[in-house]
Amino acid sequence: MIQLALLRHAKSSWDEPGIEDFDRPLNARGRAAAPVMGQILASLKFQPDIVLCSPSARTRETLACVEPHFAKKGAAQIKLIDQLYLASPADLMEHISSVASDAKRVLVIGHNPGLQMLASKLAASGDPAQLIRLNEKFPTAALALLSFPSDTFANMDIQSGHLEAFITPKDRT
Repeated sequence: MIQLALLRHAKSSWDEPGIEDFDRPLNARGRAAAPVMGQILASLKFQPDIVLCSPSARTRETLACVEPHFAKKGAAQIKLIDQLYLASPADLMEHISSVASDAKRVLVIGHNPGLQMLASKLAASGDPAQLIRLNEKFPTAALALLSFPSDTFANMDIQSGHLEAFITPKDRT
């Protein structure tokens, strides 16, 4: 079995009108929510082998807030991948399926709408109410944790995932 966690970046700031989208940092709400999502990952006993992260400022900041909650400090291989910035579901899948064959848990930190679309395509089973929530809205800092019967991410099939959890920061406040 393998597990995939899809984490949307935390809430970003729109306070600086001239700043490029790629460079937008987290706002105060995002800086408060991201560590909560790290705690949630820890409570779910999710220790990533590999983290695939968009290189945007808000995704890197989200990672910086989540990473201290990993059980094994420094154990996860972190890859900042340019193509994950605003990636489509197909692009996300391409990078996920190319991770090392010994990886059993992968965390992707990225953007919508790609993350939500991918999660919807992958989730074939799970709590019906959670599946509906996931399909309706994937807010900032939302986390979808999926498990698959496959032994590698290269062999992971679309519509073969089980939604283990769908959690937003508001679920914990």
